Amino acid sequence: MQIKIPEFSLVVLIGSTGSGKSSFARKFFKPTEIVSSDTCRGIVSDDENNQAATKDAFELVHYIIRKRLKNGLLTVVDATNVQPESRKALMQIAREYHALVVAIVFNLPDSVCLARNNQRPDRQFGSHVVRQHNQNLKKSLKTLKSEGFRQQYILDSEAEVNAVESIVRQPLYNNRKYETGPFDIIGDVHGCFDELKELLEKLGYQFDTTNPFSVTPPVGRKAFFVGDLVDRGPNSPDVLRLVMQMVKEDKALCVPGNHDVKLLKYLNGRNVQLKHGLDRTVEQLASVSQEFLEEVKVFLDGLISHFVVDDGRLVVAHAGLKEEMQGRGSGAVREFCLYGETTGEIDEFGLPVRINWAAEYRGKAMVVYGHTPVVEAQWQNNTIDIDTGCVFGGKLTALRYPEKELVAVKAKEIYAQSTRPLDFEGTGNTDNHNPADVVLDIDDVIGKQIIHTRLHHSVTIREQNAMAALEVMSRFAINPKWLIYLPPTMSPTETSKLPDLLEYPSEAFKYYSDQGVTTVVCEEKHMGSRAIVVLCRDEETALKRFGVSGEGIGVCYTRTGRSFFTDSVLEQAFLERIKVACDKTGFWDKFETNWVLLDCELMPWSAKAQALLQNQYAAVGAAATHALPMVNTVLAQAKGRGLEVEHLLKSYTERQKMAEKFVTAYRHYCWPVSSLDDYKLAPFHLLATEGKVHTDKTHRWHMDTLAELCDGDPQLLFKTPYKVVDLQNEAEIQEAIVWWEQLTYAGGEGFVVKPMEFIVTNEKGLVQPAIKCRGSEYLRIIYGPEYSSFTNITRLKSRSLGGKRSLALREFALGMEALEKFVERQSLRTVHQCVFGVLALESEPIDPRL
Repeated sequence: MQIKIPEFSLVVLIGSTGSGKSSFARKFFKPTEIVSSDTCRGIVSDDENNQAATKDAFELVHYIIRKRLKNGLLTVVDATNVQPESRKALMQIAREYHALVVAIVFNLPDSVCLARNNQRPDRQFGSHVVRQHNQNLKKSLKTLKSEGFRQQYILDSEAEVNAVESIVRQPLYNNRKYETGPFDIIGDVHGCFDELKELLEKLGYQFDTTNPFSVTPPVGRKAFFVGDLVDRGPNSPDVLRLVMQMVKEDKALCVPGNHDVKLLKYLNGRNVQLKHGLDRTVEQLASVSQEFLEEVKVFLDGLISHFVVDDGRLVVAHAGLKEEMQGRGSGAVREFCLYGETTGEIDEFGLPVRINWAAEYRGKAMVVYGHTPVVEAQWQNNTIDIDTGCVFGGKLTALRYPEKELVAVKAKEIYAQSTRPLDFEGTGNTDNHNPADVVLDIDDVIGKQIIHTRLHHSVTIREQNAMAALEVMSRFAINPKWLIYLPPTMSPTETSKLPDLLEYPSEAFKYYSDQGVTTVVCEEKHMGSRAIVVLCRDEETALKRFGVSGEGIGVCYTRTGRSFFTDSVLEQAFLERIKVACDKTGFWDKFETNWVLLDCELMPWSAKAQALLQNQYAAVGAAATHALPMVNTVLAQAKGRGLEVEHLLKSYTERQKMAEKFVTAYRHYCWPVSSLDDYKLAPFHLLATEGKVHTDKTHRWHMDTLAELCDGDPQLLFKTPYKVVDLQNEAEIQEAIVWWEQLTYAGGEGFVVKPMEFIVTNEKGLVQPAIKCRGSEYLRIIYGPEYSSFTNITRLKSRSLGGKRSLALREFALGMEALEKFVERQSLRTVHQCVFGVLALESEPIDPRL
């Protein structure tokens, strides 16, 4: 005998003490799946047979059941459960978590149960207990179905219990996780057959010229209908014919809409009102055959409330679905899928007032739905409404998944008037079209955070770091809707073995060679500040894609999310220059985008660090260069008088030279800035455009692509010099080292070494995305004028890089995760969580000079 149960269900074992429930449970279920009342008595009282602890034990039983069902886990209740009131509590919990309930009943004779209890000295309850249990059990057999048990297995003897060979866990009907797509998800059709055919053809589906209902999808793709196939439109029968044929041939999936369900009720003879377009469908079906009507009834009756596909990454339901209902089966789930959630009130148009469940959605799965017509497909918190009101004169829209590309065709005419006004001729509610409709929520970032990333597993954010980041974010950051990425810190090379140098290219090359990297790109490190540029083609894009209105076409911000420019007029003029360069070079069309994210260096350094230069570097330089010559003059005079100051004079002469080098070093990073023409922007990463994060491209591609952009405005945009180095070619390595020496000896900062591929992993995990190799005079600015003295450089050579390198990898993983989530149109909340994580990690106690 084989017992079949839903993969997610509450299995209630029902039977007298001694009926063998516990042995049966241990045989067929995992120990963690079994919630035993006896075990819980033992937990709360140290005695599994202590009947006085029953109340506390069942409170624990119910608590564990709730936690397991909340997490979508099959749960088995091992208790007598022979009384209706005990089962009623279990049934209520199952309803709370939308779990199907299965009863396995052990209807064994009193004699069998008594004999088993007699073999256990701890179970001497008396024969009257067994008789009472079995009397209650026999009464229950008549009521189990009405109580809500969808499946019942009655085992009437020991032989029947022993005949059970296995318990098969069947996937729920809505579980299509094995279907990975790609899909073309199509919004509410409402009888608009011509538009549906045009949309499918636009998506690449080919129709048989002799049969309008025979269609061939693009290779590997499948259509996916969100329901409401019928009503209001001109040709519901042909829509049904086409969709039914596609589903039958496994070329499409379909979930039911409320209009489809109402039609089914009508066809089944139920008393339904011919309103809201059903009258038109009934009229159109009057001329079809009875055979076709029967096929329609079977088709509509077989539609599943929702589907969970692509390993749980995508959920499709007509009216959407909250996270706690996804992949579950209950009447409440089906009702939500068909009608959504309402307040019970009626608005001024006589329609139900809907609760915007998507505004609070926090699920990992992307939810695609229709039901509520909108002017434009509406993204919100990793959900999208694709009912764009075709039947009301709008559009029929499809979402290509996983590409997240919208494809639409216009309605050929207005077939019905919408009860609630929709402005299809105007601009529509464009603000709701963007995914950035929820700003940072403090509950998502305070306290300890564990953020899962694709590149570096989980990243932990400590509570104290989160509080420091919150201070920065709340007081100094730009409008968070722009803040979709923060760049990572960068690790330096291992300490050089050369006596007078702290960093040298050889160690960077060795690191990557040891990691299995064969080719690297060396990019000149500029004398500026890290800057992130988010640029839109126009203000309409800023509104639609970023949800920002009245702030221009973009923003330029620092590594810590602060605005780079204090003058917004100057900032917008700066961004306009970059936009014009994009226009001139055909950038927008080439990348099929209306926005871009660039990782850059903005020069001069003094433009951002003026106060730092004046108050710290210049102050130190001025004091040293004025005081040390006077000291050396006095020491020279003392020497002339025969005093033993030779050692002091030599030491202070060296200190004077180092102070002069310090001043020369930081002056390389300063020049007067009086207008926009005095700035230089050197972009080195083209990180993202619409629908694409460009980490799949090599660093050479980034350099060459951005060099083309720089040609659009060579006065403002600066091409970054670079060299490609084959790490197996000693001549190329030496050539790169010579180049570094030339750069640094001329006062340059040095260069950054990157693997050719943007992201590299090996058996140890993620490889450093970049390593900086800085020249000795730049390091003088970082470590102080006298860092190069023998004593100091010897001490500095013992620096540890472990913490810095770990930090660099974690920040890189979080930054990429944030950007990928934004491009994938996930909720801004999840993007901000990663961006906030980068900012929080910046407060870790790592030597900032590294």
